Amino acid sequence: MASALDDDTQRSIAEGRETAKAFLRSIQKDLQKVFVVFLFGFILTFWALRVYIWDWLRQVTESNMSPEVAAEADIIATTPFEVILLQAKIGLIVGVIAAIPPLIYVTRDELRARGMWPRSPVARWKLAGIALLGAGLFTAGVAYGVLAFFPLMFGFLAEFGLEADIQPTYGIVMWTEFIVFLSLSFGLAGQMPLLVTGLSYAEIVQYETFRDKWRYAVLAIFVFGAFFSPPDPFTQLLWAFPLTALYGFSLYLAKLVVTAKRSSDQIDVLGATRNHWNVVGGVTALGGALVYGFYEYGGRAAVNAVLRHPLVDSSWRFLEPGAGLGVDPATALGVYAVAWALAFAVIGTLWAVYTDLDTASAGYRYGDPTAIDVSELDAAGVRAAPADAFAEMEEPESLALAQAAMEDDEPEKAQAILDRFDEVNDGDGDAAGDDGEGGAAASAGGDDAGDGGLMGSVRNRGSRAGSTFLAELTDGDGEAAEDDIGGYYTDLKFIFDSLRSRAFRIVAVFGVVMTAAFTWLYLGGLGTVRRDLERRVPAEIEGGIEIISLHPVEAVVFMVKFAVVLGIFAAFPFVLYYAWPALRERGFVAGRVRQVYLWAGALGAGMIGGIALGYAYIAPGIIGWLVTDARLADMIITYQVSDFLWLVIYTTLGIGFLADIPIAMVLLNNAGVPYGVFRERWREVTIGIMVIAAVFTPSDVITMFLATIPLMAAYGVGIAALFLVTFGGRRNLSPPAEFVGR
Repeated sequence: MASALDDDTQRSIAEGRETAKAFLRSIQKDLQKVFVVFLFGFILTFWALRVYIWDWLRQVTESNMSPEVAAEADIIATTPFEVILLQAKIGLIVGVIAAIPPLIYVTRDELRARGMWPRSPVARWKLAGIALLGAGLFTAGVAYGVLAFFPLMFGFLAEFGLEADIQPTYGIVMWTEFIVFLSLSFGLAGQMPLLVTGLSYAEIVQYETFRDKWRYAVLAIFVFGAFFSPPDPFTQLLWAFPLTALYGFSLYLAKLVVTAKRSSDQIDVLGATRNHWNVVGGVTALGGALVYGFYEYGGRAAVNAVLRHPLVDSSWRFLEPGAGLGVDPATALGVYAVAWALAFAVIGTLWAVYTDLDTASAGYRYGDPTAIDVSELDAAGVRAAPADAFAEMEEPESLALAQAAMEDDEPEKAQAILDRFDEVNDGDGDAAGDDGEGGAAASAGGDDAGDGGLMGSVRNRGSRAGSTFLAELTDGDGEAAEDDIGGYYTDLKFIFDSLRSRAFRIVAVFGVVMTAAFTWLYLGGLGTVRRDLERRVPAEIEGGIEIISLHPVEAVVFMVKFAVVLGIFAAFPFVLYYAWPALRERGFVAGRVRQVYLWAGALGAGMIGGIALGYAYIAPGIIGWLVTDARLADMIITYQVSDFLWLVIYTTLGIGFLADIPIAMVLLNNAGVPYGVFRERWREVTIGIMVIAAVFTPSDVITMFLATIPLMAAYGVGIAALFLVTFGGRRNLSPPAEFVGR
């Protein structure tokens, strides 16, 4: 191993090893203190989980369930040592986290001596304030998830599972990890104000980028909530609205610090509060009064009446103050009012600080050209702005402003920003001259030139480093070096480009089918299929088959995956239809585009026929055999919902897929793939099928082979069918060469 490294690398490794040894020796006397903190955190967490936490999490889980549903929900351990190992794992994590601050504290002198300690000019009280703000935001995020979001979510999931005859019996590891990870996600989401503000202040990401891209941020929040929260609109809004409000607060805080930095003015919180004491005090009183009035003057009853309305039909309710917290209503109402008053006071204080900064900035805006906000100018204003406004501008900022102008459909303004930046910063080299010519061409060329030349200029500047991986795949003439990469990159790019203009239709078909399938399953289809299969299982079982959900969202995740599979299958004919001309031009297929109708009809018939065969005979037969075998062994028949449902899919949809393999091989031969290719490539096909089976089947060798053998058998049937229809390969079904491409 050492011989494979050069002398410099070995010397660097040796020096690093010696430095690490010296560092550990220097802090050896303090490591015992750090270990004591770690051990204390580990033992305290282990004890708290055993005595308090499990019961508390159980109460959180069942707090929004009806008594009937709560009686059916249960938490189980599936292995003898599962609970104690989980407690030990959580204790280790908490102990390590608790030991990090004292470890940093005792090593500060050594880190400073080795130049590894940051020399920040920021005052300690400011750093402490940032740390407290981060801890407060994290705590608020976790509290929102545990006290507001989880009760509603678990209530919905358990009730939905029982409607589909799925027992909400959660495995303790999956249940705990689900709560912990989702709580951490809420806590980390609470750090959004600090993240956005820090990136804006450090100019890693311009504040204008966060401001101009707010629509994409809101869309991402709603999409994330749609995937990771139950398919209940009220729950999704409960996820998305707080995060959207938090993003708005992040923008406001980032604007505050960026304005202070650009104006070189100091943030005076106390002075701003004194200047606007009436507004801050009024907002603070308003926050407390709103909460008090909501509970005392019928607000809670009105909202609960709306939630009970048939059009909403939500099981979530606003509880009385202190409900579930062990506090009397009067005390709880006072705590709520004070908490909201403080939150409103913070917002009012931030407004006061920003107002003072904005007023100070406006006082010299007309005397200081660098204070001009270029994003607020039009194209003529950009060209008339003084050069000092662009002299202090960095290239990434100019690119962000130009990109924002293009997205606002203002190409002339975007070109003016780039031209003025190049004019003022003439020392950037050849890129300025080239871009200037491109800008002139873009301006002269109208909209098309603006879309091509200007956006090309923006992209080229943004990637000025130049030598990318794709650039290495091209020769001096700009053409892809097909001999080096086998032509696959060029072929795939050509095919994907042909689909780009039709992407909306393809995505629309996929979305409609996926939504319809998910809605059907969600509205009772899952329970209907489960009961129908159980009724037709050829075995006498007392009490039927019990299906349990070990993970809280296991049934919902299955429905999403199955709906996605159906959406892909439905969109495939459209993809094939729109890609056929490109496939034919690159030599992958032969014949006219109307052959797609043959493909879609043949594959659809094979899939439907296979599914019907599997659902009517194969699935009940296999499930009945497994159930009978377990009953003869005197076992309690309890299947995990994902395993049972995927067994149903493999024995229904899987049969249709097996039927489509020989059909697809005949169609490919008709499209130009010779019989000899299928016969000679059976080894590669076998390896590919085994890889796919290893990825998409449970982690078990026997299961992998159980999936591989039927696929290879179907491939063998396809080769036999091709042997017959092509007379051993002497006459392929593809059209003669003179008809290809017509």
